[in-house]
Amino acid sequence: AFLDPFARSAERLIARGANGIVTSCGFLALYQEKLAARLTVPVATSALLQVAMVERVLPKARRVGVLTFNGDSLGAAHLAAVGAPIDTPVVGLPEHGRFRRALLGDASVDGYDHREAEAVETAKRLLATHDGIAAIVLECTNLVPHALAIRAATGLPVYDVMTLVRWFYAGLEQTRWPRP
Repeated sequence: AFLDPFARSAERLIARGANGIVTSCGFLALYQEKLAARLTVPVATSALLQVAMVERVLPKARRVGVLTFNGDSLGAAHLAAVGAPIDTPVVGLPEHGRFRRALLGDASVDGYDHREAEAVETAKRLLATHDGIAAIVLECTNLVPHALAIRAATGLPVYDVMTLVRWFYAGLEQTRWPRP
C-alpha cells in the first residue's frame, strides 16, 4: 500500500530535477529494491543500508548493533532487504517508554532530555545484551538528535539517516577541486 504513493512522489521530485531520492524512516528498507528498480535515479530508503557497509570496516569478530524505534517490528526482512546480516543485533526503545509514547501522540510525557536519556539507556542495553558490538546504526530518524549523546555514552561510532544522506549526496554532487 505504501510503495505506489512513495514511487509517485519520488517520480514527481525527479521530474523537478532531483538526482537522488532519500526516505527517512528506517522501516522503509522493505522498499529499497522495488524503489531502486522503479526509479531512474539512485534511491536510499533507510539508515539500515549502512549496516552491511559499516560491518565490513569493523575489526574481525566485531559487529554492528541497531537501535530502533520498535524492536518487535524490525526484523530479518528489513535487514535482508538492505543486504545486512539477518542476525544483526537489534534493540528497540521501551514499548511504554517516554520516547515512544511522546512520538505516538502522548505529549504529556514529552521532553528532549527524557527522550535522550531513554535513547542512551537503550543503547547501553544493546551493548549489555550483545557481545562484540563495535558500532551502532540508528534506524529511527527521531533518534538522530541523540546520536552524539549515544556516542559519548558508549564510545562507539554512531550512524544514522544523516550520515547516510551525507554519504549519498557526496556521490551525487562531487566536490570540485581547484586545478593546479
